Amino acid sequence: MRSQIHHLLSGQLSLLDVAEAARPRRVTLDSTSWVEHIPRWIADDEELFSTLNGAAGWEQRTRWMFERDVIEPRLTANYSVLADAPIVRLRELGARLSAQFGVPYDRAWLNLYRDHNDSTSWHADRSCQREECVVPVLSLGETRRFLIRPKTGGSSTTFVVKSGDLIVMGGRCQRDWVHSVPKETTPAKARISVNFASATQAIPA
Repeated sequence: MRSQIHHLLSGQLSLLDVAEAARPRRVTLDSTSWVEHIPRWIADDEELFSTLNGAAGWEQRTRWMFERDVIEPRLTANYSVLADAPIVRLRELGARLSAQFGVPYDRAWLNLYRDHNDSTSWHADRSCQREECVVPVLSLGETRRFLIRPKTGGSSTTFVVKSGDLIVMGGRCQRDWVHSVPKETTPAKARISVNFASATQAIPA
């Protein structure tokens, strides 16, 4: 009997631990900007990673920087009309986010960080042209750091983002702040970020 009670209590504690670990963490950056980290927002992250890794139509792109074309240190894919995306799960997640945040997410673009050498430099998302936006980013695969800092410079805030986690940038993040996914100094496997966007948010107020 004692061992059964111990087993039940241990099970209850484990469930409590899981609930605590999955609790969203919102960080207020300033009076108008915030970032929310939602651990384990989806449970089928491994399956979705595998699907996207094999079927997203990845491209190697270049960007004009410093008076020359520079190869981006990652691969990208784009679904300009999310409703037409051949991957049903992406459409489902877009609808879930729309219900959760009250924003009609109808587009998605994806980044594939092949290993620890791939990265994204400091930037703000150009899809947001309003004063305030809510921009969700789903992470799949390897754990990586997500950094955000004031556009004018200064110290950064770091989020350690695991597979299945959701990072949400809200308020004036895309106006007053910049974010990045830096290279890692230790070997890392592949990671995919799924960035959801809304045509409504892209229209200037």
